[in-house]
Amino acid sequence: MSSTMRAFVLTGPRECSVQEVPVPRAVAGEVVVDVERAGVCGTDVEFFTGAMAYLHQGHSAYPMRLGHEWAGTVTEVGEGVDPAWLGRRVMGDTMLGDRTCRRCRRGHQHTCERRQEVGIRGGRAGALAERLAVPAWSLHALPDPVDAVLGALVEPGGNALRAARATGAGAGDRALVLGPGTIGLLTAMFLRAAGAEVHLLGVDSLDFARGLGFAHTWTRETLPGAPFDAVVDATGAAGSPALAVELVEPAGRVVYIGLSGQPSSLDTRALVLKDVTAVGVLSGSPGLAETIAAYASGAVDPRPLVAATVGLGDVGAVLAGEWIGGAGPKVHIDPRR
Repeated sequence: MSSTMRAFVLTGPRECSVQEVPVPRAVAGEVVVDVERAGVCGTDVEFFTGAMAYLHQGHSAYPMRLGHEWAGTVTEVGEGVDPAWLGRRVMGDTMLGDRTCRRCRRGHQHTCERRQEVGIRGGRAGALAERLAVPAWSLHALPDPVDAVLGALVEPGGNALRAARATGAGAGDRALVLGPGTIGLLTAMFLRAAGAEVHLLGVDSLDFARGLGFAHTWTRETLPGAPFDAVVDATGAAGSPALAVELVEPAGRVVYIGLSGQPSSLDTRALVLKDVTAVGVLSGSPGLAETIAAYASGAVDPRPLVAATVGLGDVGAVLAGEWIGGAGPKVHIDPRR
């Protein structure tokens, strides 16, 4: 086996290349995975442009290897790892807590102060490479119906599932999702699966969302005055948090999963006077297993979100917004290409 592999390396803002790097080895407690698919995310774009807050907070630094939405097959196990993992098709949690702090012990390892994040934080190399090393405890096995395409959509799906669940919306409820990007559309899919009447609000063409069967799609100018029992902000717009509170029904719920590049302004008096419950969602970690089950059963099918699958050599163009593919919001990378 070769001692090197191909990986996408980001060396500075808008500076990147595909390089030959050392093949990872499975140290104690970890496995090595042959990566079959990896998704490109808005977080990756922020690292590419240099806008990502972690770069300025000391949590991340160039050079770095991106990629936190992935699926593949375990090909090597380290000391202390069950050999039954060998040959298993898997995806993995992005958030790697230290497993010893109070938050981790209480089941909130995704909020661990000392956490690593695969392809994001703490120097943990990501999945935009031919192989990836991760702790065995972070793995989730993928059943046969969940192929590599779906497997690489589990991580964003976990975020969306948590956002949908946080609304409390179900049959008889009307939910509005702000932002029809990957997370917004996935959240809409999970809300629809829960029986809610789903509406989507965007700023331009919503034809793609309509093609997914979402008939209630609006711009700010066309949005009807119907009462919304829950509103999910899946945008990156600084004004959306306040808009969500404005649009939600009294005693309703607003869920925040989008992050703006600048501080948002929200008058908490509106929350109090409307008796609104507000929830923030950081990570898909607590929802990964349920997301895999939803994909496996067919309750949610996110395949149409993937516009195309390209190779490592195309990642730079995708991050720069220069690559033009299909209508879907998500691009997948096959590192074997």
